[in-house]
Amino acid sequence: MRKILLFLFISFLSAQNNSTKSDNNTSKDKNFTKNKLEQNIQKQIEKEKLYKKQQKFYMGDDYNLSDKKVDSSSLKNIKVIKPDYDYELLEF
Repeated sequence: MRKILLFLFISFLSAQNNSTKSDNNTSKDKNFTKNKLEQNIQKQIEKEKLYKKQQKFYMGDDYNLSDKKVDSSSLKNIKVIKPDYDYELLEF
């Protein structure tokens, strides 16, 4: 949200500077600038929505993983395999 507000502020200042530099802009140029500004704002809003969606995924607050839990009683039947540390490192 801060990014959007910062972008809007910078765009507003840019538009202000453009209007004060040349008062000879036609209404077509002003509309073009206004449309361009609105397009940039919409692009930024879409980026923020995507960021929000990604953060929601990475936080994992809305995911119920209780069905993926392993029952500890089912682990009793699994044979434990001990590692074989009986090896020698040969140097060449």
